[in-house]
Amino acid sequence: MKRIRTARDSAREELFARLELQYRAGEYEEVEAAARAFAAAPRPPWRKRPLPQWQARTLATGAAVAHGRGAEVMAELEALIAELKPADAEAHALRLVVRDNRVTVLVGQERYEEAEGEALGILREVTRLAHPAPLGKLELGALGNLAAALCGQARFDEAEEIARGNLPRAEEPALAALHATLVHSLNGQGRYEEALAEARRNTPHQARRDSGRLDLVTAQALRGLGRRGEAEAAARRALTDCGRHLHPSHPRIREARSLLARITEEGPRP
Repeated sequence: MKRIRTARDSAREELFARLELQYRAGEYEEVEAAARAFAAAPRPPWRKRPLPQWQARTLATGAAVAHGRGAEVMAELEALIAELKPADAEAHALRLVVRDNRVTVLVGQERYEEAEGEALGILREVTRLAHPAPLGKLELGALGNLAAALCGQARFDEAEEIARGNLPRAEEPALAALHATLVHSLNGQGRYEEALAEARRNTPHQARRDSGRLDLVTAQALRGLGRRGEAEAAARRALTDCGRHLHPSHPRIREARSLLARITEEGPRP
């Protein structure tokens, strides 16, 4: 029995390692399908806790959120959070990941005050953990979501402080999100020249989930400077990039369309 269990655990670890690589490569549809198939498979009778199934469902819902189907899986995220509540350290860490994915959805739904409160709650829990180092990426993700929620409430100076203060230690995928949020926060303060310079300085690698993000905030800066022709071109690039790589229901597509409409309604190109 021990050899069978070890073989099964090894196969599971290999599967999750492969799915993590696919996730980082932006293969969200494939990751979600494989993770859901694993979660639906019968659980071995000797395994008392459904931890592997929880891991698979966390990965599946996270892939759906990254693809832009967050609203579709919101109820599933909340159910998974409830299941993981009375849990040990491993399940607790998973629960924080699921909560952070839910915050991403809240921001996309413009429920900014809820998103802010939940992001702050995640950050408080991370600081209470005895060994927070493995959750460094989660902390940066929560900080990025917090900054985005503050931008949504027009608290741009607070968002700038968070984004600027954490960029030096950020790595992908948090780096691109924080960088774009910094540009957004500068736009919100009317500091369009600074925003445009920041958008064009040391542009981080854009993962699939970040498609259109930087062009969108660049278009906002150009619009603020009255450079409507360039702003329209950047907004169209953002919309094309989002349409090519993200699900049609992704909130960024709606945002890009709205910005493009405002730009084109403002008059002829200068």
